Amino acid sequence: MSGYVLEARGLTKRYGRVTAMDGADFDLRPGEILAVIGDNGAGKSTLIKALSGAVQPDEGDLLLDGKPVRFASPLEARQAGIETVYQTLALSPALSISDNMFMGRELRRGDLLGRWLGILDRARMDRIAREKLTELGLMTIQNIGQKVETLSGGQRQGIAVARAAAFGSRVVILDEPTAALGVKESRRVLDLILDVRSRGLPIVLISHNMPHVFEIADRIHIHRLGRRLCVINPREHSMSDAVAYMTGAKMPEGVAA
Repeated sequence: MSGYVLEARGLTKRYGRVTAMDGADFDLRPGEILAVIGDNGAGKSTLIKALSGAVQPDEGDLLLDGKPVRFASPLEARQAGIETVYQTLALSPALSISDNMFMGRELRRGDLLGRWLGILDRARMDRIAREKLTELGLMTIQNIGQKVETLSGGQRQGIAVARAAAFGSRVVILDEPTAALGVKESRRVLDLILDVRSRGLPIVLISHNMPHVFEIADRIHIHRLGRRLCVINPREHSMSDAVAYMTGAKMPEGVAA
């Protein structure tokens, strides 16, 4: 066992003549928040899509708990315990909070109506959804049957994170979770992320917000030119260092220019 929950070694992905990933490495430790940062076009989105099953690498290895895995789709990654919250949230505004929590995982009734006609067990789904939201401190949402379109941006993000935390048994990946939020709602989402981490779930955080990254990340993975440039400790490096590494203005020790 390597001691990592999720690893990638030498991932390469080409789109014609464009190489989006060029021998990229990645590792996530148990119970940590690992921030992934990089300039636009650095290839971090392709890396995250490879980790979550949305993209299949041309070369390289992916390991979960030290065992080789290959995800043909995001569904396979979810079945392995890897949940991803994309920047678009993938919520259905016209459906209720409970329906969104269980989208694609709907629970059927245990009687003949459920087994033969597929009737959903809405009471059970509502109860579990309420329990999961309460566990993560989302107490401002009173009605579990409320439509998502009536919620604020921060509440919607909270629903998406809560869904990932409820069903992600191994890893939660968050793509720019505070990008469209104000200061107060961003604070709530950051607290929610810390709460998820305190429950033992390792988190991969993709973000351009340096203050947020340096506030909550345990380690920072810096991606540049399609591969991992380095991993830094936010308590030993400054935001200026991170930006300089991202842009190529400065190279970290031990990395050739």
